[in-house]
Amino acid sequence: MTLGAAGRALLVVFTAVIIQLTIGTDLRIGTAHPEILWLLPITAGVVGGPERGAIMGFVGGIAADLFVPAPFGISALVGCTLGFVVGLLAAGGLGEVKRDSPLLAVGAALIGSAGAVMLYAVFGALLGQEQFLDLDLGLIVAVVSIANAILAVPAMRVMAWAIAPSEGSRRRSTGTVGRW
Repeated sequence: MTLGAAGRALLVVFTAVIIQLTIGTDLRIGTAHPEILWLLPITAGVVGGPERGAIMGFVGGIAADLFVPAPFGISALVGCTLGFVVGLLAAGGLGEVKRDSPLLAVGAALIGSAGAVMLYAVFGALLGQEQFLDLDLGLIVAVVSIANAILAVPAMRVMAWAIAPSEGSRRRSTGTVGRW
């Protein structure tokens, strides 16, 4: 990743944290609110593959861990795992689905967000936070997944801007310049 791409990625993480803390936590349905920070590793995994998805998940998770009252590192662990798995699935085994497909963005956000919420609860319980499994997990999964699915296409475009290789390196490596 170039220095410019790293700077853009950090700007995206900073912006996502600000949006999450100012707007995301105030949009509540019952006890659940959107977790837009899960979109960072999901979209980075789709756009940039497993390595960039894991890196973005780790950086975004560390940023999130600074503001949640849970053992430090859970968000980073879940984000890293999420970005890597989504990146692996997007890199291979999709058949005719293109990486720039809005359907892929929405599907990855829907399924990835549900997995992230459940994985967060399990990791939290394993680290002594049993109350994570006592929460209304079904409602939280539904709210987070639907909110992220709605935001998936614009988030994918932002992430493509942030971590996509430069025009010249894209042409050298693939012979073409993709939509993202």
